[in-house]
Amino acid sequence: MNTPAEASDSHSLGHDHKKCVSEALGTAEHLCVVRGVQLTPIRHQVLELIWDSHKAVKAYELLDRIKPLQNAAKPATIYRALDFLIEQGLIHRVESLNAFVGCSCSGHQHEQLLLICNNCQEVEERSAPDVMQALSQEIKQADFIVHSKAIEIHGICATCAQTMSSEQV
Repeated sequence: MNTPAEASDSHSLGHDHKKCVSEALGTAEHLCVVRGVQLTPIRHQVLELIWDSHKAVKAYELLDRIKPLQNAAKPATIYRALDFLIEQGLIHRVESLNAFVGCSCSGHQHEQLLLICNNCQEVEERSAPDVMQALSQEIKQADFIVHSKAIEIHGICATCAQTMSSEQV
């Protein structure tokens, strides 16, 4: 079986991650200008580190990775940047992992369905409008007041499942 790093490498086949990161950062910069908020250098660096892969990253991992770039960075520095990025809809908190992942739909308000691979740890964001509509109807019928809504599903992604099945042959 592949290690998580090897499995992650297989995800890059056909995926231009440099373009993905560039588009995400460009969208973030544009949205911040339009909204009249500042994407400070530290916020930009944290966002870039989060987009380094499609895996969820923990706050202290971000702190360790940003220290060489921002020697004075403290946990509060990272948490303030994360709060800003969440508030602006540029990243998502993956509650079950206590970690963060870049938002691929940051240009508009949306609910989130996150598919989390237990093998390679990649997180895929899906819009799943039918699922979210059905969930909204159930919530409405319950007269429940929602503060936030996210669905996290853990399992094995298609790439890892394919790799596992080909290794069994």
